[in-house]
Order: sequence, then structure tokens, then C-alpha cells
Amino acid sequence: MIVTFFGHRDTPAEVYSALLVAITDLIENHGADVFFVGSEGNFDIMARRILRMLSKEYPHIKYSVMLAYYPKEYDVEKEIDTCILECLIDVPKRYAIDKRNRWLIESSQTVVTYVKHSYGGAAKFKSLAEKKGKQIIELSNKGSI
Repeated sequence: MIVTFFGHRDTPAEVYSALLVAITDLIENHGADVFFVGSEGNFDIMARRILRMLSKEYPHIKYSVMLAYYPKEYDVEKEIDTCILECLIDVPKRYAIDKRNRWLIESSQTVVTYVKHSYGGAAKFKSLAEKKGKQIIELSNKGSI
């Protein structure tokens, strides 16, 4: 099962434990073994930190940090698998995150989200994932599978 993540840039640190529980449950009980995570904001940082840690405990899982564009500064050495989709190479920066996120939704079966308000990118892509019939795990209301 492939899982991706959408959450607010300013996601509070308190979400970390709920995110850890959700990801662990997906691995142990639902067959999740591939994870795609972005490179923007607190939610993505927490997801990457958790995936890096869990990949040692569950060596069969893989995760990729999916860049929307080549950043000026990014420490790719810290990540196991950092990549940019070929279809994004010539996309203008202002459209790249949108196009990457649409690809993530199409490529995933499950989307883990932290959405507290109805505006912004996280809300937009959670809504799109719902319309596409993806399984949504919403952490802002401590939702479960």
C-alpha cells in the first residue's frame, strides 16, 4: 500500500505522537510499505522524521521525499530517497507543488492529513483525495482508520 501526506506548514509539534501512531498502524495492520512525503512545512518534517526512524525498525518499508522543484538549498544527504518527478522538471515553480500533489494523490491509496481549516493547500488536496475515493486518515480530529 502506498501512503502520502498533506498537512499545514504550521502543524504543531503535538501532532507528532498521533502521526507516529497512524503510520505505525498502517505498517503493522494495513500493509503500508511505500510512503511519499513532501518537503515543505512542519507536517512533512514530522512525517520524514518518523519514516526515517521506522525504516530502521521495519526495514521492508520505503519512503521517498518528493520534491516539487530543485531547491536552492536542501540537504539530500539526510534522506534515504529524495527525488523529483520527471514531469515536474520544466514546470514553473508556482505550479510545481500543485502538479506534484496531484501525482501523489493518483499514486497513493491512503492519505494521512492534518487539516484544521478549509483553506490552503492541505485542505485543497485533502478534498481532492476524498473526491478520488482515497482512504483518508485525518489527524486533526484524531480520526482513525
